[in-house]
Amino acid sequence: MPLDCIEHRTGAQPRASIIVLHGLGADGNDFVPVAHELNLAAVGEVRFVFPHALQRPVTMNGGYVMRAWYDIAGAAGPEDEAGLRASQALVEELIAREIERGVKASRIVLMGFSQGCAMTFMTGLRHGARLAGLAGLSGYLPLADRTAAERAPANASVPIFMAHGQADPMIPLPRATASRDALRTMGYNVEWHDYPMAHSVCAQEIADLNRWLLQVLA
Repeated sequence: MPLDCIEHRTGAQPRASIIVLHGLGADGNDFVPVAHELNLAAVGEVRFVFPHALQRPVTMNGGYVMRAWYDIAGAAGPEDEAGLRASQALVEELIAREIERGVKASRIVLMGFSQGCAMTFMTGLRHGARLAGLAGLSGYLPLADRTAAERAPANASVPIFMAHGQADPMIPLPRATASRDALRTMGYNVEWHDYPMAHSVCAQEIADLNRWLLQVLA
């Protein structure tokens, strides 16, 4: 089932695409305001794609059905590998659609918040063609013990932006820094930022992200 998406274009003929993956319980609307705060005019016209994850029961939330990229059993529970891989295939479809619409893979950025960050790394590191960059906000590297074996050589040097709240109660900072360190150990160029905030986004983060996007899409 293809994902429903919201789209925003800065012009009639986008030269780059940014696919933005929301967090648990949110939907594609969540990061539309952030896109409007970015100024990427220097890299040309951009298409933002904000997909809605499928609805599914989430164990950690008592089985309540909500938009989620994969199930979460709890802090100490096993990762939902089947759910991660199923959503990876859906995100791959979004990348393929951008390429069909004339945007080269090297002009596509995957970006995500929380669960969306996990899906950004899950998909982007395994994608078979070089992407422009991966931006992971307030999240972590899923299936970390599988990544080295499964990652694609095409994205061995893909630029990575990571940002996290110093007081994040949902995904504690040490989990994020462990993911950062694992990525760096595998040789990835990770630009890291942490901010005095909880599980959210702040103005300085958006400014830092804007600068990084201008670099990777230059």
